[in-house]
Amino acid sequence: MTKPEPARYSTTNWKSYNRALKHRGSLLIWLDKDLAWQGARTGGNGRPAVFSDAAIQFCLMVKVLFGLPLRQTTGMVESILSMAGLDWPVPDFSTLSRRQKRITVQISNRRAPGPLNLLVDSTGIKFLGDGEWLARKHGTQRRRQYRKVHLAMDTATGDIRAVEFTSSDKGDSPVLPHLLDQIPPDEQIGTVTGDGAFDTRRCHTAILKRGAAAIIPIRKNGRRWREDCPAAVARNEILRATQRLGRAAWKRWSGYHARSRIEAKMRCLKAFGERLASRDPDRQTAEVQIRVALMNRFNALGTAEIKRVA
Repeated sequence: MTKPEPARYSTTNWKSYNRALKHRGSLLIWLDKDLAWQGARTGGNGRPAVFSDAAIQFCLMVKVLFGLPLRQTTGMVESILSMAGLDWPVPDFSTLSRRQKRITVQISNRRAPGPLNLLVDSTGIKFLGDGEWLARKHGTQRRRQYRKVHLAMDTATGDIRAVEFTSSDKGDSPVLPHLLDQIPPDEQIGTVTGDGAFDTRRCHTAILKRGAAAIIPIRKNGRRWREDCPAAVARNEILRATQRLGRAAWKRWSGYHARSRIEAKMRCLKAFGERLASRDPDRQTAEVQIRVALMNRFNALGTAEIKRVA
């Protein structure tokens, strides 16, 4: 039996995609001259904030994008504002460090027409310990510590729609309901695609509550559930389809292989650095959310449109 020819793909929008890639290198795409830079008065007790959350987020985006320490971040922000002709004050490094712990990061995203189809997955990211090269060369000198990032991606736009940041011992299944809660209630969810780790009653119940269909493969040792709830009925339908078609054929038929796109998105997340710079959990959460905001901003500039040609 001859080996089948590998699939071939072609990018159909090279001109616009090339323009978008060039635009990503611009320093001024992150800056809006109508941005509310000064902090607004809240009417509460204490001295009002000098800088708005948007100003702090802009500085932190520059920090994460270029991998800068806080002091060098303030210098680069001063340069960007000077190039833009803006005479705005710049927060010092201690202000950035303090505000990073309690900032609410604004993550922009786009909405495509029709139901929302989500891809969910998680990855570990290191924040303490020796690097990979040093560990291979000399062995680990101290225990490496990780956190987990859980993402939900829209298949239509490629934007990250929900993000959760947890300890490394947290499984994927308990986090899925929290990811779905971040999607506005008025937005219809069509499908939720995840790997076998989401094959639990908790996940199937959370997906059905949003009126969505689960595309989750049954574990290899999975058995039929007692049909005492709608989630068990839906899960058993997947099991019967898998037994009738075969595991590989079911994955092709259901479109499960689209999940590889969110695995590629995890690689984009780590392109900003294999480890987190912060040590405090709240600051680490803000740093991860800043990375997601950058990824969505890059996405909005333009992405490749690929079709299969053979």
